[in-house]
Amino acid sequence: MVAAGVVSGAWGYALGREALKGITQPDVRPSTALGEGAPRHEEVSILSEAAILADVKARMEGRATDTDTLVATPTTPTASPTTSAQTTDAQNPATPSASPVVAVNSDANAPVAGLPIAAQDQGVTFEVRSVRQVNGVLVLDVSLQNGGDRPVQFLYSFMNITDSQGRSFSANTEGLPSELQPSSESFSGTVTIPMVLLEGVNDLSIALTDYPDQQLRLKLSDIPVVR
Repeated sequence: MVAAGVVSGAWGYALGREALKGITQPDVRPSTALGEGAPRHEEVSILSEAAILADVKARMEGRATDTDTLVATPTTPTASPTTSAQTTDAQNPATPSASPVVAVNSDANAPVAGLPIAAQDQGVTFEVRSVRQVNGVLVLDVSLQNGGDRPVQFLYSFMNITDSQGRSFSANTEGLPSELQPSSESFSGTVTIPMVLLEGVNDLSIALTDYPDQQLRLKLSDIPVVR
């Protein structure tokens, strides 16, 4: 019986060894080098908890420093073109545009020697109050009043204007009525003559009569020509 058990055990061992031929246990030792061509796996570095906390603290301090810098040194805003223009306009107010220049004699408002000059006949008064030059035109400011007891009519195209040499000049009369009622108020008007016609003339004479009766003789002499 003992011999039979020994033989049976030896035969079973032989069969098992034959069956496990070619099968080897993998070598899992870290020191064993991998064979050529075998894929290598990178080792994962594991940081310590102290290193992680130090890195987080450094990052937080860096962000706080950036924020403080931004608050301490604010960016100066760039002035827009509109703001600059408004500032320039406020500092340098626009100069009002000049009004059209009228060529008026510099002494136009100064009293002219020998004026006013007046003539009267049958209660009617004709007067030259002032003389001035405007834009190349001689302007005589005149007035006419009827202090008589009858109406008087005038045709101003019959007004006779002459110089000291007897030369006649055409003129334009404005503002005077063609008829004056008895005891009328004083009416103002102008008599204008182009200066180009008065070359070399120093004074004028004006003669006015009523129309059509021609009973009045209103004559003014030595009216100065201003330049």
